Amino acid sequence: MKRRTAIGLGVAAPLLASRRARAACPELRGTGDLVVVVERARGSVLIAETTGRTVLGRVEGLGDLSHGSLVFSRDARFAFVFGRDGGLSKVDLLERRLVGRILQAGNAIGGAISQDGRLVAVANYEPGGVRLFDSATLGPLAEVAAVGSDGKRSKVVGLVDTAEGGFAFTLYDSGEIWLLDPSDLSAPRITRFAGIGSLPYDANVTPDGRFYLAGLFGEDGIVLLDLWHVEAGPRRILDGYGRGEAPLPVYKMPHLEGRGAAGEHLLLPAVGRHEVLVVDKRSWQEVARIPTPGQPVFVVVRPDGREAWVSLAHPHNGKVAILDLERLEPAGTLSPGRAILHLEFTPRGEQVWLSARDDDRVVVLDTRRREVLASLPADKPSGIFSTARAHRIGS
Repeated sequence: MKRRTAIGLGVAAPLLASRRARAACPELRGTGDLVVVVERARGSVLIAETTGRTVLGRVEGLGDLSHGSLVFSRDARFAFVFGRDGGLSKVDLLERRLVGRILQAGNAIGGAISQDGRLVAVANYEPGGVRLFDSATLGPLAEVAAVGSDGKRSKVVGLVDTAEGGFAFTLYDSGEIWLLDPSDLSAPRITRFAGIGSLPYDANVTPDGRFYLAGLFGEDGIVLLDLWHVEAGPRRILDGYGRGEAPLPVYKMPHLEGRGAAGEHLLLPAVGRHEVLVVDKRSWQEVARIPTPGQPVFVVVRPDGREAWVSLAHPHNGKVAILDLERLEPAGTLSPGRAILHLEFTPRGEQVWLSARDDDRVVVLDTRRREVLASLPADKPSGIFSTARAHRIGS
């Protein structure tokens, strides 16, 4: 009897300690269902959860977020926020506070985090180049000046991490692709590819990390670089896809960083056109064009690959086009709010979160029924980023 009592007390003690710990930390949670919403005019981000579709808190003091973007640490605990003022901020998602901020350049356009999570890379317009920082401390580690083959310093765009532990980016002014190997931070190794085309405005890497694609603003076409065989150099695909047609004015630059891959197909926004290009990833030939009710900006594939949802440029930016990827045809158009700037699916695709800038709202839709699940107040929201990106190449 005494022995049973002793055992019971031995079990009860850790249970009591566990209950006390839970009482002291009532908000103990993981980060797997979190999204971060950029409030572009306020210089802040909202941290929300997708299970209950509620806003948990706001972190302010992040500077100019008119083109704000972010990446996550590999454990999805921290977000690294890139501001247009050259600011690099580190935000703790669980404590919902700013833990570090530096002004590292005069004008920045985005960034990436290395495969191992140790390095944060920032793409800069002014001065043109890439700077590398320690993800733990935000201490500077290296700088690569983007001086092109023309001898001039160039704006850097399309910066992504690669499966080989480095980074890829393009030089907008010089028309080049560079690969950065940070193995030796005292002298990062650069592989350069010049003469790829006019004004490469954005780029992305395929989800498997193999192919880097850069879109050209100065001419019709896409540049493709096989990162498994860089010795072959870049090549052009979809060359002259708008040939013979009068170019339309471009109201907003399209983006290639949307999750545009579905099975053997890659979906790309056509610059200045009301259509999405469908490309076979084996042959890199165009297989279809799907019309949209405006110029596509972000083309994002639902995680199950059955549909793509497309945000549109002004004056059609109150609409979202839905594409059927089995039939490669339009599947509907929604009008969820005014000035839809960005959209993000939850990891399994049952919800989509959309930023309605001019309504000061984030609208959450059920993707099957296409019904509104929630409407959350936000101050001029733009980019929406799910923590699932922490585990994807190029996100």
